[in-house]
Amino acid sequence: MSDHLHDAGKRFLSLLSRHSALVMDTYVAGTAEVNEENAKAIDKLVQNGILKRSEPDEPLRLARPVRQMLEEALKDERNRQVDANIGSALATMKTLAGHYKEALHLHDYPAADVHLQELQELVFGLKESLRYSTRSLWSRINNEFGYVGTIEAKIRENRLAQEQVIELLASLELFRFDELAELAGDARELRRLLVVGLQHTLVDCTQEMAVVQSRLLALLGRFREIQGRTRLLKGFLLHCEQHPDYRVGPHLDRVHVPSLFTQAEAILAPAAVDITQADEEQVLLELVAQIRRPERDAAAARLAHGEAFELTQAEDYTLSDDGLKQDVDRFYCAAIDRAEPLSALEYLKHNALDWPQEAWLYQVIGAFDSLPKEHQDCFALDPSLVDHPIFSGNKYIQDVRVALR
Repeated sequence: MSDHLHDAGKRFLSLLSRHSALVMDTYVAGTAEVNEENAKAIDKLVQNGILKRSEPDEPLRLARPVRQMLEEALKDERNRQVDANIGSALATMKTLAGHYKEALHLHDYPAADVHLQELQELVFGLKESLRYSTRSLWSRINNEFGYVGTIEAKIRENRLAQEQVIELLASLELFRFDELAELAGDARELRRLLVVGLQHTLVDCTQEMAVVQSRLLALLGRFREIQGRTRLLKGFLLHCEQHPDYRVGPHLDRVHVPSLFTQAEAILAPAAVDITQADEEQVLLELVAQIRRPERDAAAARLAHGEAFELTQAEDYTLSDDGLKQDVDRFYCAAIDRAEPLSALEYLKHNALDWPQEAWLYQVIGAFDSLPKEHQDCFALDPSLVDHPIFSGNKYIQDVRVALR
């Protein structure tokens, strides 16, 4: 069986080698041009499945596997597409794993080797497909979709790439490594293929896709900016064509100069004192000495007129007490006499005191804070907080209740 495959493969590669010019002409042009000189060669290529046509009346094209092989070998990024069809490969993988485990259970080791080899090829192809998709996206990003000429086409290509990334990430979510680990069981080869190898590849691809998405969004923003500037310039040119007599007015006469005309840097930098220059220290000291303050001028004037003064003992003074402190002290005494918490605002209204509510509450809180620590432990201060009606997260004190512990 393997000898037959080996000989068939040699004949297939030899056929590609003999007709390499025709194959490359078809790859570049997209379709094969049939004439009298290459009719026999085209028949051989069609018989071996290298050239195909989907409909009888359509031209011949390269078979998809041959075209993918050439795209990968030539590093041709023009027609590369992301392959997100992982579901069918995952189902085939589970089926082959079941065949392998069954062959091991029946001690049919030759059949188990065949199934394991097929599974290895499938896993290798799946990992290469994921890496191929990632390389394809990176290649398109690095040249900024250079194979299309207009900004609109670049934006469409960017959207297509974003959709392909989303589809690829959704396909990667189909992998359930807990199910694969259960399927592998105690088979070391299956665990190495289905769990260890695939998990490393999926982690790398997922990280790469996250970076790809960020780069695509950055490129889209850049394309949008270029598109906006291009539309602005085209609109200005169209306006000039429709109004040939239009002339731009002097912008220096305007109060607000458009930012489009103020892109140049200032010729003279703004003036600033360089305090790091030691040579100019004396000049700076002279400038500071010339600064005259009103207080110094007034003192100098008094000294000039010879006003006499004498140093005497400072008079004792006391802060004026308008009664607020005494009322707060009486409030705390009333709180001591009561067996339940006493409201500061209720006490203010009940005793018909003339103090503003805000000043009264500040004095109540301040009197509590000024008490010694052992006296503060005898009282319980319970402020009533209310949310600010406009600024969220801010609270203010509406009332304070004081009780004896």
